[in-house]
Amino acid sequence: MALIVRSKVKSVVKGMRFSGDFYDALDKKVEEIVKTASIRAKKNRRSTIRPHDL
Repeated sequence: MALIVRSKVKSVVKGMRFSGDFYDALDKKVEEIVKTASIRAKKNRRSTIRPHDL
């Protein structure tokens, strides 16, 4: 499941090229960040992930 949109990533850094495996690595990193944030929210007895959980 892709969490990122390639065209949106490209628009953040114009004039740069990205290797083919960059997007897979970025997707994994985003997934890791979201999972970590959900664990923090659960530990704080919340079912809502908030910005400070990042």
